[in-house]
Amino acid sequence: METLYFGNILKELREKSGMTQKQLALYIGTSKTSISLYEAHQRMPTPDTLASLADVFHVSTDYLLGVDKKKKIDVTGLSEEDIGHLEALVRSLREKENDVK
Repeated sequence: METLYFGNILKELREKSGMTQKQLALYIGTSKTSISLYEAHQRMPTPDTLASLADVFHVSTDYLLGVDKKKKIDVTGLSEEDIGHLEALVRSLREKENDVK
């Protein structure tokens, strides 16, 4: 990823999701021009639009703004048991990584 500017992060997330600027704009109720200006670092979204973008991409607003560099996993709709399995897998992978170092 390029320098962690909002526009770069937004563009990367949008492209990874396979969305065009127009599709994203329609999805969150804004214009293609607004999305283009965000990605070109010429405008910042309103707090409501920022929250909508975070919801679309299942990330935090802090992640979109480059403050929180951690990737998040959307566990919406999963059972507590399934979430527990994911947490155990993450712990296991971290332990494995620490063993390699």
